[in-house]
Amino acid sequence: MTAHIQRRTLLGAAASLCVAGLPALAFAQGKVELIYSDTVAESDVRATILKEAFGGALGADFDFKPYFGATLFKQGTEPVAMQRGNLHMANLAAFDVQRQIPAWSIVTTPYVFRDHVHMKAVFDSDVGKALFTMMEEKMGIKVLSVPYIGTRHLGLKPKKKIMTPADLVGIKLRMPPGEGWQFVGTAMGANPSPLAFTEVYTALQTGTIDGQDNPMGAVRSMKFYEVSSQIVKTSHLVANNLFAISLSKWNSLSPAQQKTVQEAADKFAAAVTAQALKDDVEQEAFMKQQGLEVYTPDLAAFRKHVLDVYAKSKFAKDWPAGMLDRINKL
Repeated sequence: MTAHIQRRTLLGAAASLCVAGLPALAFAQGKVELIYSDTVAESDVRATILKEAFGGALGADFDFKPYFGATLFKQGTEPVAMQRGNLHMANLAAFDVQRQIPAWSIVTTPYVFRDHVHMKAVFDSDVGKALFTMMEEKMGIKVLSVPYIGTRHLGLKPKKKIMTPADLVGIKLRMPPGEGWQFVGTAMGANPSPLAFTEVYTALQTGTIDGQDNPMGAVRSMKFYEVSSQIVKTSHLVANNLFAISLSKWNSLSPAQQKTVQEAADKFAAAVTAQALKDDVEQEAFMKQQGLEVYTPDLAAFRKHVLDVYAKSKFAKDWPAGMLDRINKL
């Protein structure tokens, strides 16, 4: 009898220990994994901002796993990866959304945004809400925030002076893969060539391409200035990213977790925007120090030419009725 009681006591104690250990085990298993993909190099300041401003604000409930330099998914393939459940988060380009939702081409059209203030006003308005709703309903992707990442200019290896779109005839201009991106190059007057962001430096170095279009902050971080002779300040695109999460992942979070992720995303966007505005001021001086010629072309000529080309294109037919007027009035 005594032995039987002792055995029951030992089994009870063991069971108690197991139960006592369950909360810790559940907590360890209950961490929310967030797999994230980005095209920027890990050495880029935006990668640092992501890890500190976003990752650092998530807290202990999340296991944030960022992958940089398009090492996890190639540029432009992130939306499909998110839709298939292979990726939770990414910094998407509006051009990649445009592939699935043609109406989004209205905000990928050069010179539609006047500046970063206007861009923010558009995405904060009913126009932005309508565009984001399209993404959620048609793609299953939720936009958390829209950081400004700089204004795109032309960076060229040849020393040919570029003042109007006519001067770009024959220039092999790298644009990201995708019909929308390629049309930007065509509308600017150049001969667009699709190429991944990570391949641009070598292509400039070997002469496979004559130039690229990026904000000067990206030109510096990727060292494109080493294989370029000039920056033509066309200011054709007020660049942004759509800091997004798959809707299925978002819906799996508790309200408290959603609040944490949203607040962290807002911090990230604010920090990236602040860095981009700082770069806008500082990077031009750096480019000149590196021996590059930096100048402003005939912007009126570029704006008129580009918008005329778009107005006659198939893309304009996809724009929601009245939306361009609403954007222009903001």
